[in-house]
Amino acid sequence: MLIRNISTPTTRYQNQSSTPSKPTYNNNNNTAAKPTTNTSSSPSTTTNNNTTTTTKNTPQQITPSIKALHDTPPSPAQPTEDKIDWTRSFHGLSATPFPKECADVLLAPTDPNEVEIKPDGILYLPEIKYRRILNKAFGPGGWGLVPRGESIVTPKMVTREYALVCVGRLVSVARGEQDYFSPDGIPTATEGCRSNALVRCCKDLGIASELWDPRWIRKYKAEYTREAFVEHVVNKRKTKIWVRKDDPVGYPWKETK
Repeated sequence: MLIRNISTPTTRYQNQSSTPSKPTYNNNNNTAAKPTTNTSSSPSTTTNNNTTTTTKNTPQQITPSIKALHDTPPSPAQPTEDKIDWTRSFHGLSATPFPKECADVLLAPTDPNEVEIKPDGILYLPEIKYRRILNKAFGPGGWGLVPRGESIVTPKMVTREYALVCVGRLVSVARGEQDYFSPDGIPTATEGCRSNALVRCCKDLGIASELWDPRWIRKYKAEYTREAFVEHVVNKRKTKIWVRKDDPVGYPWKETK
């Protein structure tokens, strides 16, 4: 009887101690799992918000616009031999050489006294000299510069394609370019673009071809030009420029010793 009485409470005590241990174990696991999930989700939301905010504040890239002046040259409705569409035609190109009298004028050696030099050392012949040579070779009215398309205006430059026509024959096609710094300078840039195309077209006729000959350029510089150390009269910036030996340093530069 004593043995039964002692075993009974012992069994009850074991049952009571085992029963609360289970919920305690489960509660601890559940409690630890919830904050872990919430903590990991909170920074991800913050990261997404930061990313979204950064994307909205990022400045958009501006693509340079290219526009035309809507100055397309007119074309005849029915092109014939008397009405040639110079915007597309290559009439007379390489058909026959020009007479010897014209060739002698076009291929004449360049007079060194007519060549100019830019401050950066680039040699050039003034555009009016090309026109004088063409007038001497073909006569006034015997040549012309024809636009092949409309002018294209970029944010910094005007460009247009031209064709040089001499005595009713297409001689050369070239694209002229001219930079500008403000919208008010676009009209002047279109005229400079035309002059640039004329100079490029004249290369095919052999006019002033020496200006593209590296050996001739080096020889000319050694004989007719010099480098001068100068100072800008306004901002006092010092640099080195090229000038002709028979020309003084011009404004806004002042030669230093």
